[in-house]
Amino acid sequence: MIIQKHIIISLLTLLILLLTSGPAPAGERFEGRYFSGQGDIEYLQLLDIARRMFSPDPEFQNVAMLYTPEWNGLIEGPTWHAWWIQNSYGPTYCGLPFYEEPLITFLQNAQDLWFDQMGDGQTPRPFQQGRAGRRFDWVPPDGCLCDAARPGWFVAKQGDGRVDIHDWGFEFTAAGMLMQAELLLISRDRQAITHYLPKLARCANFIETRRDLKNNLFLVGPAANLLAPSYAGWKRPDGKYDRAYLAGLSITYIAALDRLIELYKLRGDTDNAELYKKRRDAAREGLPNLTTEAGYFIKSLDPDGGRHGVYGADKHGYFEASPNHDAIALRVVDDIQSEQIYRKIASIPGLRPYDFIIANYPSLDDMYQETRGLWRFGNWINGGHWSTCEARMIMAYYRLGKFEDARRSMRQLLTFARQFRMDNPLTEFGSKVYQPNQPINLCYDAFGPPAALIRGLFEYLYRTDGLTLIPHIPPGITALEQRFPIRFGSKRIYLATVGKGAISKVLVNGHPLKSVTNKSIYLPYDQTPDMANIKIVFGDGEQGGTFQAKPKETVEATPPAEEVPTELAELDARVAKLRSLQSALTEAGLGDSYEAAHLRLAADYVSTIHTRRGQLAEGKLKPLPVPSQSAADKIYMDTAIKLCDGIEKVINGYAGSDDPHRQRIHRLWSSHKTH
Repeated sequence: MIIQKHIIISLLTLLILLLTSGPAPAGERFEGRYFSGQGDIEYLQLLDIARRMFSPDPEFQNVAMLYTPEWNGLIEGPTWHAWWIQNSYGPTYCGLPFYEEPLITFLQNAQDLWFDQMGDGQTPRPFQQGRAGRRFDWVPPDGCLCDAARPGWFVAKQGDGRVDIHDWGFEFTAAGMLMQAELLLISRDRQAITHYLPKLARCANFIETRRDLKNNLFLVGPAANLLAPSYAGWKRPDGKYDRAYLAGLSITYIAALDRLIELYKLRGDTDNAELYKKRRDAAREGLPNLTTEAGYFIKSLDPDGGRHGVYGADKHGYFEASPNHDAIALRVVDDIQSEQIYRKIASIPGLRPYDFIIANYPSLDDMYQETRGLWRFGNWINGGHWSTCEARMIMAYYRLGKFEDARRSMRQLLTFARQFRMDNPLTEFGSKVYQPNQPINLCYDAFGPPAALIRGLFEYLYRTDGLTLIPHIPPGITALEQRFPIRFGSKRIYLATVGKGAISKVLVNGHPLKSVTNKSIYLPYDQTPDMANIKIVFGDGEQGGTFQAKPKETVEATPPAEEVPTELAELDARVAKLRSLQSALTEAGLGDSYEAAHLRLAADYVSTIHTRRGQLAEGKLKPLPVPSQSAADKIYMDTAIKLCDGIEKVINGYAGSDDPHRQRIHRLWSSHKTH
């Protein structure tokens, strides 16, 4: 009887585990705020949480918490008051298809900190390393972007480490160029394209100054890489550090040129499109010099032939993650090489000890600093974790169908997100926050994994004439609906899938689409409706019926009956006036404007504060430990106030503007202030 009892208990335990882990039965349905569907309930929940992080949410930290009225844009984090290229790269690239106003304006204003102050070969950009550190009077070359910037502050080189030997920010420039080009390709705003194309061309020409025509690689010195300053260049026999051929620069630059070429085509400039195509193709010809026999990329190649990043070698025998996952994510390499790279990553358990990819494994042995303190293995740039890199890793997972890897990544992120500890970089190989003494943490990098979990579903390849969708739907999901739009110029796309296997049919607003293969869908821009409901049928999935994805509805602010704090009551009164202006803009046909969207976000944020208070009071939200709880509550209030301050500052700044749109907005604003 005792043995039978143990057997029964064991069987019951196994049954519980089977029911509570892994994909759910195909018949179950999930209804979330932004995603709904059938099948793998946990994955659908993860997708919904991921999207919630980009809107006001009572439970999770969200992107609006990084807003600053100072430049009406985003900051890296409450303790990092600037905008970094390497940190924003992953979340921005992955989030751009579903970013809408006012996030688009916030992001563009942040990126303008780079492009408005970019090097011109004449203007000094002084930099002081630390409060009492050395001052550098840099004059960055024309087209050079930066490590980080804020108004009047432009760090044209990596600002940590031995800054005196650092080269210019070459891979920073390539990544910044890529993000801006992708933003423009998605928007298809011809006025913006005309404005930014010359700047992007200057970036490309700056990088071209380091091309070695003998091998079509790029010679750059210490800290010219994206995850700087982990790259020291070539250590010459005399002990000095010099330039070497950097794999990450070639890969990021090729991906940036892919997008620059499309922008020139979109503008009808065939001469420049052909010029940059030749440069891109030549850069591709150089990649075999940086590739191992196993198919993955080394980190760098010294002019004397020394190779850094050949895993298992006696010298420099580490694996460098970022150029490899980036090459897959950005389609710089084909499917065969992508699989080779992934197999190498999967064969090295030390690269993902906590499910997140780390920068390298094992420790770097070629930095110009000893591997201790900040530079120790498992920390910062030497084996630490960066969520901006994880975003690109997740895109690589999706391309190759490694859905369980993506699932584990998002689960790991939630261990930090549920504690309001979305910090970056993560130390101890990705297991601990960088600033543990802060009551809560928040960095833009940390939004990379949720953004990638969403973009990876359909990948979204924007080109001159249209958009290619490459569905990567986890096999346990038998039906899926995205209840939010994807941007495609002025058009908005809502996506749904049903079935499993290869693509068998695609319906656009109920009508069959012809430009379909069994793996991809092409949407010609001029043939895509302004509002397109797209249903993708896999295999012998149900083809009948239609769906109508519903955009999320704005929740009106309804303060609870109980007494609220004075500060929140004052905020309610302030937002009531902003809602009145928002209504006036809508009545005037300006409901889709940036200004209306900013007003709506501010009002939604105040509504979210009330919702959060109610859920905490009802026990629906688990309180955080003290003092984290009060800090979390405060960041909600601070964000709402900043959003209100910001839109008021913007519209007041329209006084005296020559722009008719701004004049009209300001007149409506002035009218509402006097009533």
